[in-house]
Amino acid sequence: MAGRKQGRDVHGWLVLDKPSGVTSAAAVAIVRRAFDARKVGHAGTLDPLATGVLPIALGEATKTVSHAVEGAKHYHFTVRWGRETDTDDALGATTSQSDARPSREAIAAVLPRFTGHIAQVPPAFSAVKVAGARAYRLAREGEPVALAARAVHVARLQLIAMPDGEHTEFEAHCGKGTYVRAMARDMGRTLGCLGHLVALRRTHVAPFDVAQAVTVGALEAAACTGEEALARLLLPVEASLSQLLHLSVDRGDAARLLRGQGVAMRGRDAPIVSGPAYATYKGNVIALLRLEKGELRPVRVFRFAST
Repeated sequence: MAGRKQGRDVHGWLVLDKPSGVTSAAAVAIVRRAFDARKVGHAGTLDPLATGVLPIALGEATKTVSHAVEGAKHYHFTVRWGRETDTDDALGATTSQSDARPSREAIAAVLPRFTGHIAQVPPAFSAVKVAGARAYRLAREGEPVALAARAVHVARLQLIAMPDGEHTEFEAHCGKGTYVRAMARDMGRTLGCLGHLVALRRTHVAPFDVAQAVTVGALEAAACTGEEALARLLLPVEASLSQLLHLSVDRGDAARLLRGQGVAMRGRDAPIVSGPAYATYKGNVIALLRLEKGELRPVRVFRFAST
């Protein structure tokens, strides 16, 4: 029997502009097929309804996913008032309705309650685990789902437009773990009119921005052109590490780091800080590091790197 094809070793980041109606897992599969890539993962799940920035890591870039996930996220979203659903968005079944509709002034008055460090109960249809099972799996099976409130941070929440009495558009800058669907639900309850999410576009996942995003159409066109065209769509592995201290090392230190050995930093250029960092040799990332007591300690090394 012929062996299963493993795919190519491709390394870097693709910032995909995910279309609506596609799950994050399906988006990863699209990228995997386009690049015929051996290893692919994503940073920050988007619901099927949502569009926008979905950073996808290929090859050794998957080792840096956590640094992208931890970054700030920016959203443009639309809430429809008067109806609440079991999924907190337009894909769900109606659970309750209201004839009330909020004024601009009433909406603006409640926004401070949803800004800063707040407690938020995730949607029942979410990936949060309940006794080892995903909440959405239990909800789909009709099981009652009781989720505890979690601390999240919303740095900015702004009313952008009210195109009609039924809908309001917002912009939010959030931290990790914030559910915009839950925000729509909770604003509707606070305003006494109920509400659910009908549109969501993510424009930023630090440090990736929608200006860098590639559509599925552009990706498929590049795949038809060839590997060079696909390579031009990729950002380097270290693109997700811009918030970390960057250290350039010489050949000897690079070799030690790649063997998993620590490197003592001495002299005028030795960093005086502690914490996470990354090292490059001749412009290529070779290791994720932790600086402790004047020593570079490798946390992850990159197998495509060589000295």
